[in-house]
Amino acid sequence: MRRNRRVKENSQKKSVQDKIIMYSIIGVAALAIILVGLLMYSKQLSDEVEEGTMTLEQMSNANNQTNTNTESVSTDVGKSVEEAKNEINNTNTSTNVTNTNTNIQNSTNTTSSNNTTKQNTTTKQTTTASNKKQTEKKEETKKELSFQKPVDGEIMKGYAKDNLVYSETLQEWTTHLGIDIKAEKTTVVKAAEAGTVKTIKNDPRYGLTITIEHGDGYQTVYSNLLSSEFVVEGEKVEKGQSIGTVGNTAAFEVADEPHLHFEILKDSIPIDPTTYMK
Repeated sequence: MRRNRRVKENSQKKSVQDKIIMYSIIGVAALAIILVGLLMYSKQLSDEVEEGTMTLEQMSNANNQTNTNTESVSTDVGKSVEEAKNEINNTNTSTNVTNTNTNIQNSTNTTSSNNTTKQNTTTKQTTTASNKKQTEKKEETKKELSFQKPVDGEIMKGYAKDNLVYSETLQEWTTHLGIDIKAEKTTVVKAAEAGTVKTIKNDPRYGLTITIEHGDGYQTVYSNLLSSEFVVEGEKVEKGQSIGTVGNTAAFEVADEPHLHFEILKDSIPIDPTTYMK
């Protein structure tokens, strides 16, 4: 009996302890829930306070802006009719002055452009006229070149570049890049055209030779001379001026009768003198 009673008492004690533990856990949980609720409520309250503060600031700014607009409107409304008219007139006057200045500037630019165009046109016309005159002068210079026979006499041997002529001195057929004009020894040789004496030399084939430059690439050559006593190198000579005398100094033509060997060159190329002489 005692044993059963003890067992029963122990069982009751254990049941009481379990209930105490359970109630303690429930109490702790309830306390935790209360604390969490308080924290959440505190945060919500803080957010509402901040929102309320921002709202007050926004209301203050809006109020200031409203006051400013009100002052501006009041100022505009407070202007008299005369003041408004004066402002409109001043604005129109300023606009008219600006437009007038712009028109004057545009007119000035147009006049300047026209003057420049006229000046360019005049310059082009002057340049064209100058070039035309220079061209005419060149053409006149070219036309003025007309070669005369340096001595009077018969052409005893003609120009032969593409065919051959027989040489009594060489005893063979050969080319002949000038003409031989028959003349007695000491016959005076004259310049075929005005020019400048380029060289006076003893050529190993054609003897004493005078070369005269005439411009535009033309040269005349006088060979087989006896003398060149009338001119010196570099001297300017006129058409028909005496330059030397006929001789017999050409080694390649020594077997021929006394004559003047005469050549015309264009750009250093021998051409037929008979097509240029008058």
